[in-house]
Amino acid sequence: MTMANLFPYFAAILLLLNFSGVPKTASETKVVVAKPVHTIEETEESIPWNEQRQLSWTDFNGEPVGNTEAVASTSTSLGLSYKVEDNVLSYQITCNFNKPKSWGLLQTPYILAHEQGHFNITEIYARQLNKALLEYQLNPKTFKRDINAIYNIIVQQKETAQEAYDNESDHSRNKRIQQEWSDRIQKMLQDTGPWAAYP
Repeated sequence: MTMANLFPYFAAILLLLNFSGVPKTASETKVVVAKPVHTIEETEESIPWNEQRQLSWTDFNGEPVGNTEAVASTSTSLGLSYKVEDNVLSYQITCNFNKPKSWGLLQTPYILAHEQGHFNITEIYARQLNKALLEYQLNPKTFKRDINAIYNIIVQQKETAQEAYDNESDHSRNKRIQQEWSDRIQKMLQDTGPWAAYP
């Protein structure tokens, strides 16, 4: 299924959410997931997270930012689109690496591994979002507010983790802490494995 085919069903991308249908009663509502779309292909601008597709420096196409201590920067996004129709909630989650907004001034394997960690953190929270939506009991009166709140909470948790990753590892300069974070991220990927097949 192409992205073009998904647009009629998932017209809202990232924070612009689409709502359709009017649920009748709470007892008649249910949650289902759309068909998995992890087959979304890489484009000139973005790379969907995939365990088999690790980042390389050729993916970092942005211009380095001056007046900063950073020697590289990774831009990722966690997106959600959904709809309610015939008392059914369906949704699509995306976890992407942005090529034009990511850059590397000092391109070493060690720094690349740190940047991959940022992408992996976003994937962890994509899985957490899937888990939260699977567990959500659709409320016909409050689903718009509920789902928006779920998304915002997960995004805030992701941002907090991203900041902690950089701050605690001193942007990878503290090699001991960097290794601890790398191990922690791998453990979190394993722990969230049951929710990796998000739609």
